[in-house]
Amino acid sequence: MSSNPTLRRTAATVLAAATVLGALSACSSSSKSSADAGSGGTTTISFMQIMISGTQKSTLVALTDAFQQANPNIKVNLEYQPDYGTLHAKETAGVAAHNPPTIGQVYESWAADYAKSQVILPVGQYAGSDSPAGLSDFYQGVQKDLRLPDGKLWMWPFNKSVQVLFYNQDLLQAKGQGAPTSWDQFATAAKAVSGDGVTAISIDPGTTASPAGGTVLFDALCAADGTPDIAADGTPQLNSPAAVQALSYLADLKKAGALAVGSNFPGETALGAKKGAFDMSSAAGYYFENQAVGGKFALGTEVLPTGASGRPTNVLSGTNIAMFASASKAQQAAAWKYMQFLASAQSQAQWSSTTGYLPVTAKALDQMSDFLAKNPYMKTAAAALDYAVAQPAFPWVAKAQGEEVVALQKVLEQGADPAGALNAAQQAAQADQKAGQ
Repeated sequence: MSSNPTLRRTAATVLAAATVLGALSACSSSSKSSADAGSGGTTTISFMQIMISGTQKSTLVALTDAFQQANPNIKVNLEYQPDYGTLHAKETAGVAAHNPPTIGQVYESWAADYAKSQVILPVGQYAGSDSPAGLSDFYQGVQKDLRLPDGKLWMWPFNKSVQVLFYNQDLLQAKGQGAPTSWDQFATAAKAVSGDGVTAISIDPGTTASPAGGTVLFDALCAADGTPDIAADGTPQLNSPAAVQALSYLADLKKAGALAVGSNFPGETALGAKKGAFDMSSAAGYYFENQAVGGKFALGTEVLPTGASGRPTNVLSGTNIAMFASASKAQQAAAWKYMQFLASAQSQAQWSSTTGYLPVTAKALDQMSDFLAKNPYMKTAAAALDYAVAQPAFPWVAKAQGEEVVALQKVLEQGADPAGALNAAQQAAQADQKAGQ
């Protein structure tokens, strides 16, 4: 499974969040955004997010303190939630109770639901433009991710990452292999290093309620083969030739003893124990990979291999920030100023250097020379933000990925035929789409 902190904290999907909505709606913990103006004309805003521990919390606190010192007329209340499932439930419950935060972390599909219900505001409404200052500084993939299918700018970036291939350089070199630049080369290297207690890569498909790193790997292979698992308009493509090829590829690695299926971050664990050669994870998981390796060998990092076309592809992960419609004009202005501050080059340089998330603007890299000298992977991974693509922002996409989990489990754990398993997944995903429209 990926060691992406995003995935580590995802205890529930949008569907799971909805099941607890009723219990939460009457007692949202949000402080509403407090008063528009407190003593001395201070405008108070609230930011609901999951940066609840470690360097993520300490860095967000430090940035927020710096912002408040520079803007003494604005007070920012940081409202912490333990995981993304709870965060979504709390935001939704706050809306239902007419007591949402001023701003909150959101996944794209959440924002699509919120926008449809008119409970968040398009950026242009409080920024004065649909192309505000700073937007063009973001990587191209980040810019695209901020817009919903209606074409409007609804979000501002916060924590972003892409998938990275981590590997044991010593083990590959011992078998005469280099870092793979194509998925064909990856298969060759994986088979070459497997044996004598080593299985090249271990993955966890996850569950239907919480797809994991193995499903992300399948998604990445589909994109590399030319057809994403979900089309840009939200149409499932789970039984496309590219999808069948991707799952057949994984099945072939499993049959060759080069792939194992496990749980609880099996790829990271095996890599660290020198029983695996590769792990695919979020760039933000570099800290966890390094911890697992513990200096036992040189940890290599590369962007994802390419498919037959040779074009680079990657999966964009992480969240954005949206502003809830209940915010007053004063709160909108204050929150927008804070959102711009968090996404600025200076803030992003500090955020990325301490948390491992990628800077959303290349301008931040100019202020990270010391960090980049010790962590050269960051610059390469950040460049992938120009072409990485997030899952389309439609409410049924999460369920469709759950159907992928079932297909992966059938094929990799039960030996089912890839085409048959994906045909069943496609049929179920189309039903999910129809129900969600």
